[in-house]
Amino acid sequence: MHIAITDYVLEVVQNAFEANSTETRVVLQETAEAFAVTVTDNGKGMSEEVMKRVLDPFSTEEGKHPHRKVGLGLSFLNQATELAGGELTLRSEVGVGTTVRFTFDPASIDTPPLGDVVSTFMTLLAHPKAGSLVIERKTETDGYALDRKELIGVLGDLEMSGNLHLLKEYIASQEAALS
Repeated sequence: MHIAITDYVLEVVQNAFEANSTETRVVLQETAEAFAVTVTDNGKGMSEEVMKRVLDPFSTEEGKHPHRKVGLGLSFLNQATELAGGELTLRSEVGVGTTVRFTFDPASIDTPPLGDVVSTFMTLLAHPKAGSLVIERKTETDGYALDRKELIGVLGDLEMSGNLHLLKEYIASQEAALS
């Protein structure tokens, strides 16, 4: 079970990477009215038929999970957003890509905590399938962006422990500066 909003972010972005996205954008916006996350990718996209089944926990893409016949990620996310007064919307086109947007009402007792933003962003940026990844973090008055290509240009290979340490410090400083 997912226990934080960042767990859902990891799930949705992992889906984008598995759909062979070469350009992925994540926007995490936090306001008094909502936690809103939008993930846009240029992966393989989904047909109308797949879109009808994607929230069914007893359905999954053939071959995606070789040892199980269920796909729980998006169905859990849909249930969680509904319980917390938020919503999940999906837009997709075969050969173009997919946009997943989900919101949680921060005033709802059923809204999970935000989670570990620093570790989540580090995990995504260092992922071997990340390709071109841009992450935007916004509050009502502030924000920052992380562009994987720019970070690699400055830090070098994100698989090196020293570079990951610098990345962690940089993301943590950006989070600490948010108002």
